[in-house]
Amino acid sequence: MAGSGSQKPNEPKRPRQTPEAPKKPLQVMHISRKDAKEDLDKKSTDAERNTKFGFLNSDKSSRSQEGDSTSRINLQSSSKVNLDVDELENVSMADLIGPEKQNLRGREVKSNQPDETRFADRSVDDFDFDEDAFLAALDQNEPIGSTGETAKGSVIGVESDGVYVDIGGKAPGFMPKNECGLGVITNIKERFPIGMEVEVLVTREQNADGMVTISCRALALRKSWDKVRELEKEGKVVQVTVNGFNRGGVTCDLEGLRGFIPRSQLEQGENHESLVGKTLPTAFLEVNPETRKLVLSEKKAAIATRLAELKIGQLVEGRVLAIKPYGFFVDLGGVSGLLHQSMVTNGSLRSLREVFNQGDQVKALITDVDPRRGRIGLNTALLESTPGEILVEKEKIMIEAEERAIKARSVLKQNESNPKEETSN
Repeated sequence: MAGSGSQKPNEPKRPRQTPEAPKKPLQVMHISRKDAKEDLDKKSTDAERNTKFGFLNSDKSSRSQEGDSTSRINLQSSSKVNLDVDELENVSMADLIGPEKQNLRGREVKSNQPDETRFADRSVDDFDFDEDAFLAALDQNEPIGSTGETAKGSVIGVESDGVYVDIGGKAPGFMPKNECGLGVITNIKERFPIGMEVEVLVTREQNADGMVTISCRALALRKSWDKVRELEKEGKVVQVTVNGFNRGGVTCDLEGLRGFIPRSQLEQGENHESLVGKTLPTAFLEVNPETRKLVLSEKKAAIATRLAELKIGQLVEGRVLAIKPYGFFVDLGGVSGLLHQSMVTNGSLRSLREVFNQGDQVKALITDVDPRRGRIGLNTALLESTPGEILVEKEKIMIEAEERAIKARSVLKQNESNPKEETSN
């Protein structure tokens, strides 16, 4: 027993419960709060530093609210002593800033943009609006000079390569030297002195600098084509001077335009080279501004001159040149007229040869003259006293044609006046 009793003191002592065991959690909790407080103090210092630069407000209540939020996160985890990134996972910037700071931050941003803050709550009707001033500004900045338009202005500068003209735009119009007029200009400064008023045609719209390209030559050509077309419409005979020749004919100048007369339309086509420098009467065969074709005829001019001598109601005499199914062609001394079958007699006509044959002399009244187309309309039915008289008394009618023509003219005048009376009614 003694031996066994002597070994008992050497046995390891069983751990016993001591009152110090419960203090361990208290010690851990005490350390956690201390570290948390230090961390909060550090964050509060950072927050104050950031507030100085405009990022956060230094409001004490917000900082304490931020501290409470962080403390709640720290207290929920008893296994960690220091703050983790994971612990801030559910914390938003709104929680850190607070509602008051958000409003303050918004006011600070607006203070940097005073115009937007001032006009944010105003409508368009609150602003002053002058419609006349707005339209005047539009007119002032409206581009001047579209292609094909005419413009008037004054010369403000002359260079070796062209002329500058003030036409009322943002920039002056420029007219190249070769567009300053028809023909060759030897001294451009004498031709366009400073201050000279000119009328030009816009050939190219304004570039990036607001300058347009203008031309006196293009405007002169347009006016020349318009005048030539009017002369053609009236069937006028024009005098031209031959200034050149080629294998097909001769060239000439008319209103600044280059005209061409084919050899077949010349009275002396076999020796057309000798016509250079001579003036010839010509009529128009073709006038086409789009293709710039101006074709004239000396032979047609003789017809046009003869046509100009003829009037409606005039009694003429000629020879039958040809008989066609629709009537007779009669030579009237350089021009031919058409006696249509419907104008031969007021009676029933079975065949044209019942009245005239080729080569017969015919007296007839002129009822139509078309100088442009070179056509003359003739009539023998008006010389009849009774319908079909010319079929049996042709010689008598031809002898008494002068007396019968006087009566026929009164009939023509009456026919001309009737349409006017119907129109007035």
